[in-house]
Amino acid sequence: MSEKDFSKNISYDLHLHSCLSPCADDDMTPGNIAGMAALIGLNLVALTDHNTCKNCPSFLEQAKAFSLRAIPGMELTTAEEVHVLCYFKSLADAMAFDAYVEQHLLPIPNQPEIFGNQILCGINDEAMGTLDTLLISATDISFFNLGALLKEYHGFMVPAHIDKKANSLLSQLGFVPEGCGFSCFEVHNKANAAKLREKYPLLSECSLLCSSDAHQLHALHEREYFLDKRLEHIFAVC
Repeated sequence: MSEKDFSKNISYDLHLHSCLSPCADDDMTPGNIAGMAALIGLNLVALTDHNTCKNCPSFLEQAKAFSLRAIPGMELTTAEEVHVLCYFKSLADAMAFDAYVEQHLLPIPNQPEIFGNQILCGINDEAMGTLDTLLISATDISFFNLGALLKEYHGFMVPAHIDKKANSLLSQLGFVPEGCGFSCFEVHNKANAAKLREKYPLLSECSLLCSSDAHQLHALHEREYFLDKRLEHIFAVC
């Protein structure tokens, strides 16, 4: 999709988990996610599995089949256990960052009977096996260094669901730091955004995303959230 075609009424869901995230349903394959997104009329989607981009190649291919604009991404868990959405301009950038994160993830083996399966999918949406290292643990990457690190991979950061009481910027740090490289934040409930901006003035300078954090197919957002004008130029070239 060219930048000039990427204009008004861009309905999005930019926080989606596939079956590679152990906390997601096994039927959250890239193809099923893309098909559901197309069915409910979304224009722009991103796959953001926990600490991995390894299902992004399949997701981008499946999204193309449904004429969806798709962005490769990741939900990184920082050393402070803050969840941060990371988005990339290209699949190559995403996979390079994936390789970096893999070296900085705690070497804890997954226990599928406790945490769930971590299913890797091929280009045609077929199951290719599972990953052994638990993906929902923390990395040793600090929140305070992440913005600069992502620039090396042509990526950018969005603190995830900051209105949640666990694994969010505010629950883990208790404040909004200056100069950490983000100009957008995500909320789980859009009704919370105004109060957060009032309490934390630095957020008033940031754009806003409200995505589903879907771990089940029925949880994807309907066509009700549209991209902030200030973000259109960023996502148009991602």
